[in-house]
Amino acid sequence: MPRHKDFLSPFEWEIMNVIWDLGGSPTVKNVIDVAYPDGSKAYTTVLTIMSNLVDKGFLKKEKFGPINIYKPLKNREEAVSKEANIFMNKVFGGSFKEMAHFMLDNSKLSDTEFSELKKLIQQRESKQKGKK
Repeated sequence: MPRHKDFLSPFEWEIMNVIWDLGGSPTVKNVIDVAYPDGSKAYTTVLTIMSNLVDKGFLKKEKFGPINIYKPLKNREEAVSKEANIFMNKVFGGSFKEMAHFMLDNSKLSDTEFSELKKLIQQRESKQKGKK
């Protein structure tokens, strides 16, 4: 099955979240020190995933002497937005309403979460009215 360049695997998300949290230009060792201080992932495994992320256009690799550093080419919001839209298009035919309906029907929202969601919708409505 061919890899889709727009989607990140769970392991790739894990690595990208560490890189975004670290900021700057981490090395593979920096990522391992933060994400896997217990040694649960091998250096070569993380290196391979980071190389895949370079190939997918999520990271840029720069060489400084013997050390490679990695810079994110997309921020977290861009990556989440792109992946959410691909998911919404694939699963719900591009309908946000259908996706939201499904999520509401299949989620166990607490009263607090439901109130917060209503507040977000009301804020969006106010913002939308202000644009007209």
